[in-house]
Amino acid sequence: MEFKTQDVRRKDRLLGEQEARTLLENGEYGVLSVQAEEGGGYGVPLNYAWDGKESLYIHCAPEGRKLRCLSLCDRVSFCVVGRTKVAPSRFTTEYESLVIQGTARTGLAEEERRKALELILEKYSPLDMEKGLVYAEKSFHRTDVIRIDIHSWSGKCKRL
Repeated sequence: MEFKTQDVRRKDRLLGEQEARTLLENGEYGVLSVQAEEGGGYGVPLNYAWDGKESLYIHCAPEGRKLRCLSLCDRVSFCVVGRTKVAPSRFTTEYESLVIQGTARTGLAEEERRKALELILEKYSPLDMEKGLVYAEKSFHRTDVIRIDIHSWSGKCKRL
């Protein structure tokens, strides 16, 4: 997982690697962008969990547009937007964001899918883990998990 900043045009707006890791860990959601079946692109906002190493996990239904698109091209981009604040009188926006380039993997083993769902529960429902694990097991047969292996990533911010 290479923190790659050479392609960022505005070097004065680089988000430091540690700040980017914090955003990746705590970001509320991200936008998965894939190549659309009919050409062009398809982007969809999703909850996610980071394993703290080199992969993100996303849960989804076992069929649908995301999975059809990924079956055609497994290269993806994932964007996480953190805090934003429009400054109308200054004609700008304060923001922080990161962009990930990676490879999406489907067809994961049951053990990895269960661990991914546990990571998602730990992030979004930490006070309801026991109930969440029961729910995840009950719906496991109708839940799939996508793993995004991160190749490179970078972050930007604008502070006012």
